[in-house]
Amino acid sequence: MSGLFITFEGIDGVGKSTQANLLEEYLRSLGHDVVRTLEPGGTELGQEIRQLLLHRKGHVAARAEALLFAADRAHHVETKIKPALAAGSFVISDRYFDSSVAYQGAGRELSMDEVRHINVWATGGLLPNLTILLDLDAAAARSRRQATGTSEDRIEQAKLEFFEATRMAFLKLAQAEPERFLVIDANQSIQQMQAQIRARLTTILG
Repeated sequence: MSGLFITFEGIDGVGKSTQANLLEEYLRSLGHDVVRTLEPGGTELGQEIRQLLLHRKGHVAARAEALLFAADRAHHVETKIKPALAAGSFVISDRYFDSSVAYQGAGRELSMDEVRHINVWATGGLLPNLTILLDLDAAAARSRRQATGTSEDRIEQAKLEFFEATRMAFLKLAQAEPERFLVIDANQSIQQMQAQIRARLTTILG
């Protein structure tokens, strides 16, 4: 029996972790085994790459950044995601390669097609069964991040224009693959968003 692969996407500050937590609790209540993970940093090697990507001081070249994300993802898929799916588990990941296509392909002004190609190769073509995109404008998302009082990492410190370009790229990706994406207005309440996620999942599970 193969499992189900669910990813959460969106710019920083839209509430991905909250919704992923609620979905994990819900799936466990139905008796499913759930593996919760994140990118970058879902493995021991990934934690080291995450430190380089998010907390290293100074400039990181855009192509180098994209390749580091892809390296993290290749190891993550091979050592954690694929084995969990093969065991029949539900895998919930906070970010996957759509983040690279949107952040590096639009925000960093690389070619979205090139970034996607690198990541399709890195993951062996593994696509999520469901990608949940929480959509919120960049200014509102930044206000939410600042309200938490946590320090911002290297990427979170980027200008609003970067995040708005990234947001538009996410929406473009969702428009191209409506059967895989569920786009949710993140201005709604936590409960309203979770209800939409569970409704879509019900249609997938039958």
